[in-house]
Amino acid sequence: MTDSVKTLLETLPQQGMVDWIGVRPARRAAIVPVNEVKAQIRSGLTGDRYAGRSGKRQVTLIQTEHLAVIASLLGQKMILPEQLRRNISVSGLNLLALKDKTFRVGDAVLEYTGLCHPCSFMETTFGAGGYNAVRGHGGITARVIQPGIIRVGDPVTAAPLCSP
Repeated sequence: MTDSVKTLLETLPQQGMVDWIGVRPARRAAIVPVNEVKAQIRSGLTGDRYAGRSGKRQVTLIQTEHLAVIASLLGQKMILPEQLRRNISVSGLNLLALKDKTFRVGDAVLEYTGLCHPCSFMETTFGAGGYNAVRGHGGITARVIQPGIIRVGDPVTAAPLCSP
């Protein structure tokens, strides 16, 4: 018997892992890699330029496996997560499977809020074609719904819906 699409969308047994964390202290400023960061409700990540804003883009996540794809599309051997200006790089879990879900990252619980589309800065970073190389591989955005510390090496798992 085949599971319904609804059941398949709700089932996410895989567990990911935080590979890298970075905060953006100011617009266009260099990303500062950190080993851990505090995620706060209505504030986002401590030290990040979005901290203190209550919007849907408090935390940005990229799938580590997509770094190799983007590098290949750019004809490069590798690219680093900080070049994409995301906060957290996660491996082992399809981030798009978190759509309409809450998920635990370390001690924090985040809520999926949308796709993280590339910006024109990708052309500056990677040269002509950088924007289009990142399209479809830009990751996701999230908001913090339960505060906590997120560390490199922490697990990333789907979480039951929680109320903020």
